[in-house]
Amino acid sequence: MGMKKYKLITVVGARPQIIKSSAFSRVVKNSYSSQIEEILVHTGQHYDYGMSDLFFKELKLDKPLYNLGVGGISDSEQIAKMLTGLEEVFQKEEPNAVLVYGDTNSTLAGALASSKCGIPLIHIEAGLRSFDKNMPEETNRIVTDHLSTLLFAPTSIAVQNLQNEGIRHSTNVKAGVNNPHVFHCGDVMYDNALYFAQISEQQSEILNQLNLLPENFILATIHRKENVESAENLDQIIQGMLLIANDFSKSVVWPMHPRTMQAIKQKLGEVYLAEIIKNGKIKIIDPIGYLDMIQLQKHSIMIITDSGGLQKESFFFQKPCLVLRNQTEWVELVNNGNSVLCEAKSSLMLEKASSILTSNSRSYPQYYGDGEAASFICRTIINEF
Repeated sequence: MGMKKYKLITVVGARPQIIKSSAFSRVVKNSYSSQIEEILVHTGQHYDYGMSDLFFKELKLDKPLYNLGVGGISDSEQIAKMLTGLEEVFQKEEPNAVLVYGDTNSTLAGALASSKCGIPLIHIEAGLRSFDKNMPEETNRIVTDHLSTLLFAPTSIAVQNLQNEGIRHSTNVKAGVNNPHVFHCGDVMYDNALYFAQISEQQSEILNQLNLLPENFILATIHRKENVESAENLDQIIQGMLLIANDFSKSVVWPMHPRTMQAIKQKLGEVYLAEIIKNGKIKIIDPIGYLDMIQLQKHSIMIITDSGGLQKESFFFQKPCLVLRNQTEWVELVNNGNSVLCEAKSSLMLEKASSILTSNSRSYPQYYGDGEAASFICRTIINEF
């Protein structure tokens, strides 16, 4: 009789988590398939076809075994439905551990459900803090970290944050929820950036399709609640993009989330949107796949975003980043000048973009490991459990 496999359930729900999880799944498949069985559960948090199904196809990922189909409802309802759905799956599958990524509602639901079912929790991207509990992501992270048995921190600052909250690595004791083990492992997103950048170079046609010349455009993405749900912030961000585009004679390419498009129509009006499109300085396009996104990042001159993942990817591809937030969990990028935080004010956006684009003195230290984080995580799980 063969050795019994270690059964892991991975819970994902948002587009970036699907991508993050692929680094770990790839390593399991290529090197540890005899030791680990991974079952993927998609909560359905990002529920429209373009945002999720496309990714599984394009990135050649295994489709999730379960999809809970919990989509566009309020946060509390979402989490409640996820908890019920996850508990059913956990009872049926009886996994040895549950693995979650990052800081979304799906992460929190995975953490709470595993805790209630008494199943060890593994958190990848542990220890990140923006120190602003008004952000739902911040409370999701904190709760998840405090319920975890194995915590994989991408940076040394993240390890320090956990220690400050009393989550310390206790090597002499077997890992458990009261004796968490903390590992500084590097970042799975860096593993993926290296892996998918090569595939993207061969497969993506996006520059040709949009008639873009390399180094001749700025890439923008906006999706956070505080930016999308405020008419004033939205207007200021769009005006800021126009100022930057005019000042540097570059176009701004903006793959737009359907929710953001809806918000602009509702809060600023159809006429406003039509004017922006007619102006032509901002190219609004439909959401795109990850491989296209990598091409746009690699060949832009700057990235304007409020996304956590994109701040890091802009660093991986050595592009300056204007972050439309008051704080970020990727503190090292701000301290090193790779990212600049900026309020949603058009004049401030222009001022900060100008200082970023005219500065020549950026460096790119190895903050996020060596691109082998997922292998380290796999080996550690096998050793620990």
